[in-house]
Amino acid sequence: MAKMKTHKGAKSRVKITATGKVVGKKPGKRHLNWHKSGSSRRQKGRDFTFSKGEERRVHRLMPYDV
Repeated sequence: MAKMKTHKGAKSRVKITATGKVVGKKPGKRHLNWHKSGSSRRQKGRDFTFSKGEERRVHRLMPYDV
């Protein structure tokens, strides 16, 4: 059976922790921030954990990154 390939787009956007949780950055902080409030900009700087359903989908895209 052939090796499964890692999805490079998912790998660059997501990190899988040692316990298997999937962590990513919140969207909307790259540009056009001048009209956003300071509190919303700070909140978007934090990481967030994915839901169980999305977690399963990411694990399929990244089979070797347990």
